[in-house]
Amino acid sequence: MSEVLVLYFSRYGATRALAREVCHGVDSVDGMASRLRTVPAVSAVTEAVEDDIPESGPPYAVVQDLVDCAGLVMGSPTRFGNMAAALKYFLDGTGSEWLAGSLCDKPAGVFTSTSTLHGGQESTLLTMAVPLLHHGMLLTGLPYTESALSTTTTGGTPYGASHITWNRKSDTLSDDEKHLARALGKRVADIARRLAAD
Repeated sequence: MSEVLVLYFSRYGATRALAREVCHGVDSVDGMASRLRTVPAVSAVTEAVEDDIPESGPPYAVVQDLVDCAGLVMGSPTRFGNMAAALKYFLDGTGSEWLAGSLCDKPAGVFTSTSTLHGGQESTLLTMAVPLLHHGMLLTGLPYTESALSTTTTGGTPYGASHITWNRKSDTLSDDEKHLARALGKRVADIARRLAAD
């Protein structure tokens, strides 16, 4: 069975909730399975602040997860219209994989969460897309054939899945947000499966 890496960073749970929905979408494709991974927070000091293994949740990603995956769906909360430093720090350590072309021609998608409607969702999704393009990945989005894109009053963009907290419990996703996150996972997994069959 081929795996799609669902890689994310989450501080308060919203991006983690989206990641789990993306996994459901990946797992709905025959012959495909999700591999859920996170990254540790970064610190302003130079000493390590996180254990090697998280107390709960999925394991921390290692670069080999990228090499092994048939596709990648990556998520981050918005930090001033940009991806979180923890995810950027992980990606900054993938120069050898870029040089080797380890991710070249693999499908990828992105997702994000914000606390407000105009919190920088689309620019965050684009900042995550840039390093994936440098790796030669094939970026997918959410096409408007996903009717929820035209009717959602919460998260969801053609650039990728998203969530808006709106001062609710951060990991409470709307039905549209769940549907679109699953659709993104399914789309990346289906493309990965078809590419592997060629």
